[in-house]
Parts: sequence; C-alpha cells; structure tokens
Amino acid sequence: MALEHRDHARSAEGTVGREDDRSLPAALRAAVDGDVRFDEYTRVLYATDGSIYSAQPAGVVFPRDTDDVRAAMRVAADHGVPVLPRGAGSSLAGQAVGPGCVVLDLSRHMDDIRDIDPDERTAVVQPGVVQDDLDAALEPHGLRFAPDPASSNRATIGGGIGNNSTGAHSVRYGITDAYVDECAVVLADGSLIRTRDIVLDSPEWDRIVSKDDREAELYRTVRALVEDNADEIESRYPDLKRSVSGYNLQKVIREASEESEAVTAASEGRAGEGREEGARIINLSKLLVGAEGTLGVVVEATLSLVTRPDETALAVYCYDDLLEALAAVPDALELEASAVELMDREVFRLAAESGEYAEYAEPIPDGTEASLMLEFDSEVVEDLSEAIGGATTALVDGGNAFGSIEAFSRAKQDRLWKLRKAAIPLLMSMEGDPKPYPFVEDASVPPDELAEYVAGFQEILESHDTTAAYFAHAGVGTLHIRPVLNLKDGDDVETMRAIADDVTDLVREHNGSFSGEHGDGLARTEFNPKLYGPDLWEAFQDLKSAFDPDWRLNPGKVVYREDDPTDIREHLRYGPDYASLEPRTALDFDDDGGFSHLVELCNGCGTCRQTDGDVMCPTYRATEEEIATTRGRANLLRAAISGEIDPEELYGERFQNEVLDLCIGCKGCQSDCPTGVDLAKLKAEVKHQYHDREGTSLRERLFANIDRLAAIGSTLAPVANRATELPGARTALEKTLGIAADRTLPTFRRESLVEWFEGQGSRVDPDSATAGVVLFPDTDTNYSNPELGKAAVEVLEAANVRVAIPDLGPTGRAAYSTGMLDAAAERGQALLDDLDPFLERGWSVLFVEPSDAAMVVDEYRSLLADDRVETLASNAYGVCEYLDERRLDEELSFDQSATAEERLTFHGHCHQKARGADHHAVGVLRRAGYAVDPVDSGCCGMAGSFGYEAEHYDLSTAIGSLLRETLEESGTRDPESGQSRPSDGTTVAPGTSCRTQIGDFEGHDRPAHPVELLARGLES
Repeated sequence: MALEHRDHARSAEGTVGREDDRSLPAALRAAVDGDVRFDEYTRVLYATDGSIYSAQPAGVVFPRDTDDVRAAMRVAADHGVPVLPRGAGSSLAGQAVGPGCVVLDLSRHMDDIRDIDPDERTAVVQPGVVQDDLDAALEPHGLRFAPDPASSNRATIGGGIGNNSTGAHSVRYGITDAYVDECAVVLADGSLIRTRDIVLDSPEWDRIVSKDDREAELYRTVRALVEDNADEIESRYPDLKRSVSGYNLQKVIREASEESEAVTAASEGRAGEGREEGARIINLSKLLVGAEGTLGVVVEATLSLVTRPDETALAVYCYDDLLEALAAVPDALELEASAVELMDREVFRLAAESGEYAEYAEPIPDGTEASLMLEFDSEVVEDLSEAIGGATTALVDGGNAFGSIEAFSRAKQDRLWKLRKAAIPLLMSMEGDPKPYPFVEDASVPPDELAEYVAGFQEILESHDTTAAYFAHAGVGTLHIRPVLNLKDGDDVETMRAIADDVTDLVREHNGSFSGEHGDGLARTEFNPKLYGPDLWEAFQDLKSAFDPDWRLNPGKVVYREDDPTDIREHLRYGPDYASLEPRTALDFDDDGGFSHLVELCNGCGTCRQTDGDVMCPTYRATEEEIATTRGRANLLRAAISGEIDPEELYGERFQNEVLDLCIGCKGCQSDCPTGVDLAKLKAEVKHQYHDREGTSLRERLFANIDRLAAIGSTLAPVANRATELPGARTALEKTLGIAADRTLPTFRRESLVEWFEGQGSRVDPDSATAGVVLFPDTDTNYSNPELGKAAVEVLEAANVRVAIPDLGPTGRAAYSTGMLDAAAERGQALLDDLDPFLERGWSVLFVEPSDAAMVVDEYRSLLADDRVETLASNAYGVCEYLDERRLDEELSFDQSATAEERLTFHGHCHQKARGADHHAVGVLRRAGYAVDPVDSGCCGMAGSFGYEAEHYDLSTAIGSLLRETLEESGTRDPESGQSRPSDGTTVAPGTSCRTQIGDFEGHDRPAHPVELLARGLES
C-alpha cells in the first residue's frame, strides 16, 4: 500500500516562474495524466544517480502508462528539449544524469508484471518492475530472470535493459541482451513500435520495409549498417561473455541456429524453433538493450526466463596474494562453477569496520589479500559436496589458496553473498575525501588474461601514484577496479582522465571491452571512438541519427556529436569547484568526519529504495517518493550546504516539513545504508538549529516532555484516562494540538513501576546474587505498562540477579527525536549523575524499551561530552540482550510443555536492528521452548510521536500496513532451507511504538513484550 502521491511542484510553483500555455511544464501537465514537477527540490533529487556525476534536469514527469510516455515525448520534441528515461537511478556511470533533460521516472507507476507464462518461460513486464519483485513473482513457478545485479533489490528491469545489466552468475547465464525477446518502445517523436524477431527477406520483412514510416527506415538502416560494417564488427567487438560498451551491432542480426549458450541451456533450444536453418534474423530489441535510453524508451518487454536450481553451495578460497588469486581463475572455470567472484582485502576491512556487515566478514581469515568465491548449483553438478571437494583439491591442495570456507546452508550462503554484494557501497564509505571512484571499474578481458591485465593496471596506478580496490566477476574477466582519488582536487580530476585513457589502451591490448557491466554513461562514452575505431564510431552516429534524428534522447551517452563531445571530467558531483559549509553543531560529528562529510557519504547507490525486509527506508516504501529516501534527504542537505540551493532553505517550512519531518528517525540508515549515512543524527542537528532560530511549537514541547505529562497522568489516573474518552475530546486534541483523533492514546496506572518496586524491594540476597542491575523505568513501562517491568524483575530475580529500580528521569529520547538537543543533553547529564553510583559498583543498566537503550548506547556519544558516557554505553543492555549474552536464561526453569504449544511471530524494533541487537530476544525465547519466527520486517511507522501527529497519521498507518502484511504472511521458517509455512502465532514486539501501532491494526491485539513471554513461561 502506498499513499496517494502528492505533487510537490504545485506547492513550489514559484520556483519555476509563472507559466503560460506555451511553457514546457504547462504543456506537459496538459498532455499527461501523471505528475509533472519542475520545482527546485525535484531537480536536485533527480540530479544524481549512483555515479560520480551530478547535473540538474529541467524537470521530471511520472508517466502513468504508455500514452503518457508518448505524449511527453511529443511535447519534448515540440519544445526541442532532451529526454532521459530513468528507473531507480542506481546506475554507476552517469547514465541517469542529464543536464536540462526532462526525466521520465518510469519506476513510479509503470511497474506492472503483465503476464507470466510458465510453460513458455516468459514474462511480460513494464520497465519500472524491480527485479527482486519480479523474481518473487516467478519463484512459485520455479523460474527467475537470469541477470542478477547486486542492486537487484531496487534496480528496475528497464534500467537493466538500458545498461545491459548482468551479475555474479554471468559465467553461466550471460547478460540481459540474451533474455530480452521483444520490446514495445516509444521513439523520439512519440511513435510506438514493437521490436521482435524478424526473418530477413521473409514476407514479414518485406511488409515492414515496404512502408514509408519510421519503423521501415529503422530496419533498412540497421541492416545496412550491420552488413556494410561486417568486417569491422568481426574484428573490433571482443569475444567475451560481457561486453556492454557501444551499441550491440554484433548481436542485432543472427543466424536462426545461433542462440547464445546461456539461452540455449536455459530454454532447451526452443528459441528459433520453426525457422529454417541458416535463416537470418533481425531483432532491434538487441540494440535497445545497452543503449542507455539513447535510441528509444522501452515501455514493455517480453523476457526469457530460466529455471531455479533446487540447491546451491558456495566455497570461498583465500589467497595471500591478489595476482595469485587472479591466476587461479582459469582453473576455477574448469570446475563447472555457476559463479566465480573475487573480493580483496579492502572489502573485508571495510566490512569488518562497518555495523551491518561485520558479522559477514568474520569468517574471512587474517592475512587474506584476496578470495575467490565459487558457487555450484544442482542443475550443473550432481553432487554439491563432491563439487566443492574437487574445487578444494584443485585450488588449495593443488593451487595457491591457503584456506577455504564452505557454505551449504542457505543462511550461510546468504551471508557470504551479502558481503559480496555490499562491496561497491562499502568502498564508498572510506573516510575522507579520497574515495575508490568508479570510472574504469568494470572493464572486461578474457579470463585467462586477467592476471596479466591486473598487473598492467597496477603499473598504471603506480605511474599515477595511487592505489585501488579490487572485486567482482573474475570468472568472466570483469573486475571492478576502483582507483582511489580525491575528485575535489583538480589535479586528481586530470589524473582520473589520464588513468581512463591508459586503461582503454590496456583493455585493447588484451582484446577486452571498456565496460562489461555498468555501461558507458558520462564516464566511458568519451573513449568509445578509441575502443571501436572510426568506422564503427561513424556507424554508431548513423544509428543514433536514425532512431533519434535530433539527438534528444539521453544525449552524450554511448555516442556523442563531434561538436559536443562527452568529457569524463564534466558534471562531477564533487569536482574542484565544489565547496561545502561546515556548520557549528551541537552534536559531535568528529567520528563522522564532520557534518558535511556525513552528508556526502551518500553515493547515490539507492539502497534506501530497496523493496526487501530491511528497515531502510520506511517512508519511501509507503510513498514511493524520492524525497522520502535517505538518498533524497542527503541530496537536498548536500545541495543546501554546498550552495546548490539557498542554504536558508534548511530553515524553511518546506524543507522542515517534507525533508526532515518525514524522516521518522528509525535509524535504519545507520545499519542498512552501506556507507552509513545516519540521517536520524543529521535530522536531529538541523532540527535543533531550526528550533534555535524559529522556536518550538506547543506540541513539540509536550512530546519532548512526555515523561512529565505521563507522571501527571499517573497521579490523576483513572480520571485522566476517562478524560480523553469524553465526547469531542479527541477532535479537540486534533484541532488544538494536532494529535490524531484516530490514534489510540496511552492510558496510565495509578501506581507506577517505581512505586510498586519501592513497596516490594529486591528479593535477591545481595551476598548470593550473581550480578546487580538497574532496571530503567522508561516512561511507558513506569506509568502505562508497569507489568512489563514486573515481568522483567521476575525473570531477572529468577536468574538470581539483584535488581534496583530507582526513580530516574528520562533518557532524553523524546527531546532528541524532536531536535530539542539542549533539553536532551540536560536530561542525559542528569541520568548520568543518577546512575554514577551504580556504575561505580559495576552494575549494568537494563532497558525494557529499545529506543532508550539506543539513546544511551548511540546518541549519548555525540550528545554528551562526558567521560562516563562510554562506561554507561558499555554496561547498557536491553533486558533480553543481557540475558542472552550471559546465557542467564539457561539457569532458569521453563515449563516447555506449555511454551512449546505457543508459536511466536517476532517483530524487532528498528533501533535494535540498527545496533545489531534484535536477535537476542529470539535466542532467549527459543531456548525457553517457544517456536519463534523472526519476521524480516521494516519499521512499524509509529516512530514515537510521529504516529500521533495528525498530519502524519496517514503516512504512519501506510507504513504500518506494510508491517501488517508481513506479520500476516509470517511463518515458522527453517533457517537452513528458508522454507516457511503459515503461522497463526502470537505477535511479540519489544518496542512501545510497535506495540501501539500493531494494536491499532484491525483484528490485532496489542502484542506482548518478549520479557512477558519469558515470565509467563517460568515454571511456578
């Protein structure tokens, strides 16, 4: 479910200027049903992709269907403006960056899977379909789309067609052009054609070329270009599994019996059936693949599919020398592996130092300079164990690998693949301005020349006094090599171009391609004349002119006009003229390299647009708005601190409302963003500065002081609880304070947890206690749900832990979340003072509420300048985290005859996930005897006060509905096989916000806290 999309441009029309009926924005709005946005924010949001480039477009159109695309193309033609089709904007060579273009965002509405034919193994899709979503729809049929880029959880099929994408399994399956059978494509003048297999000189061919129209002209031109340049095509195009530079002139015409090895294996020879041997077939679809939107806009595609292997196995082989690893690639290819991937030490180092990926790097032994990762599947080899055993014999016993890691379970394989797929964004998280930038990063050479090629590459790097990181698809000779440069330095920009020029020569020496995966874009188009020679370069220009006579489709990509050459050094996001403000901040950003550096860590990879179960980014999933992604917010922050937009925008109502307020502080970006762009922290700082200038509203002050309000509510209970149920009370709250009338409000207990404990005291003998802990009385547990604290006390005391519950003030979480950092710091300092005596005695501090635990463990480090912060952080735990790490639950007696009968669906809190602590409750509950399904869920959408705010209520419930679907589809999963079955289990959630949101779902009871289940399961 997604919210109805708002047209942000209409709220900022003044940034475009007054329109008349002849203006481009007005003409587009009159012609298309989808949104049309030409405001400044939208231009900034669509100025970048996953590359090193940035250039503002003229505006953005969000077509709803093919008719919208055709209409937009006609309007653009009438106004003489360029057009750029775009998917997720995750491309790495600058394909989705177009100065002055009208961007067609095809990911918003044109994302239907039109048809799946399991018998023919085909699917018909629109270009905006995310690849993982397509594969999920194909999974019940045992099918999948073969190309598997690392960005498949957000990359669209249309983007993959534009780039001729591929992935780790191209050793077996090849690349996208082998799997695109037909396309519906809109040409530059708005006309629509359908490309498909046509037998040359057949009656169908004659019917097409006899007409006097664009389609006939295209077929005649393409045939002539291919036939006239046959010798050049034969000699210039490299014989590689991957070659995606230039146009696919070598593939557009084929013999009927000529099918790629990959498609033949996948389709069992059905392609080309019914055609005479030796017939020549033309299919313009093959030209559109890899054309980067420069020839037409694909609005529908018919794809060939492959079957899914029943089983796979992985083995990682470790080398103490990079070149030795590369020299082993030919031997690895003899082993019938479906994937042969390489990672180097820099990837392992960065993963080990990161939050989310550290656990995946743990198995890699010390001293590993490089590794080869081989995957085997059951469709190719009969015995996976035997296949891995043979690989180990060849690469370790008979080779130079010094160790191996084997992975037969799905869970273990997933961890290794996650490490490999994170390589690109992890490398961009390097500290400081020098980064391993993508500009020569995916050249391909024959695999048996890979080691020699890399040795030559290293000589080039040494001659330019720099280094690089190495990883990627060694099995097909595609190695992502990223030289480390500082593109804010003019000399390094020139070095970048010199390296690219030298590498092009090196690639030609090794009969390779300058791009084997990520395409030409702004980064490599400049070098296509050198790679292909003058005759084919002229053919490329003629081809472009035939499809796009005015050269308006994504200009400067793949091919360029002689009077307007593409230059690798132009339109850089961080070029020598880039400068940013480093504001004075209340929070400490030293560990982040400064405020501006934390903003600039966003490399545009688009992970925040992912559609799988990670936390980030919940507001995007509900709205499908680029402005609601971590990338979108970072781009607008960067634009403000660099002067691309007026820095005063930071303090304007639109920026506050649409950029910052829609960040719900889930901290998912802290863990899920591979470069660690912590938007929750950036938001808190900017909101603080805004409050300093503009003040705070009454509602903000009330929420920031919720602990005091709850204390009053507890004192006045039960009268306070009845007050909000009086007729008209909820409406009055919404009208006066903006608190949503439909949201369930907290109720209060007359006796707080602190008061209850004061009356009871600890029941554990201090002389025999195994440990002493302070149980923090958070606002909800203390005043609204003291039974959670009582359950925690019961479990802890059963484990012989001495508990204290002093009367403590709040952590400051509520004030921090609203950007009231002075108040948050004041409360944090007071809490440190109150806890100091306990910390000096070596006691730990336990939290029932995950957001408070995250506050003291994470936020205090940048909020408070106090040496005691580290002591508190290292001794602070969630209740279940404490039990799990010390295995205290193993000292408890549970009635497992009772617990075994109850199945639990566990939803972890976002802040737990951000600091890698969400698994502890699952482990403890399972050892207590419960069957637990930890769902792969995102944020609940409540996010503290966010879900109570009237203007955010719809968005909050839209995010919550995504969680609701996940919970209702959950099952008890086998961690080895990944198989699941439907479950009617009890929902369990540790977070107050989560329990409130889920409790407001129709038909759902308010979930229990894990510690309640533990207390309930104790033997009496």
